Amino acid sequence: MGAVYFYHLTRQPLEHTLPVLLDKARQAGWKIAVRGSDPARMDWLDEKLWQGPEEGFLPHGRAGGLHDAAQPILLTTEAQAANDASCVMAVDGAAVDPDEIKKLDRVCILFDGNDAEAVQHARGQWKALTGAGCSAQYWSEESGRWEKKAEA
Repeated sequence: MGAVYFYHLTRQPLEHTLPVLLDKARQAGWKIAVRGSDPARMDWLDEKLWQGPEEGFLPHGRAGGLHDAAQPILLTTEAQAANDASCVMAVDGAAVDPDEIKKLDRVCILFDGNDAEAVQHARGQWKALTGAGCSAQYWSEESGRWEKKAEA
């Protein structure tokens, strides 16, 4: 059974934090699906990942291509990723189901702490997922470094 980790972004934006977490997930040997809710936003994230430093390049693709199944990191708006991901990184309020957490190694929910609506949505997800028996951790960067603030 996997676990869900909530990342409360307050100091660094998504485009800075996501590559760090993607790199850690790749080091764990996981295939990753980055799940969003807006296709235009996923295109934007795709562009940001391509613009990253060459030495830290993260091989990835945008869902809908010929080689989706082979992508180590697949950016998608679909609930089921074509790359058979063992880790899902949900951004921008993308839906996460308790049953999928049980089947995956890890689910990460990244949310903007400077957006009151995003914070409320993440609180609702925490309540729903922990209420369904999912193991969860809440991480905050408010102090300037990542610290685990809660666990259920």
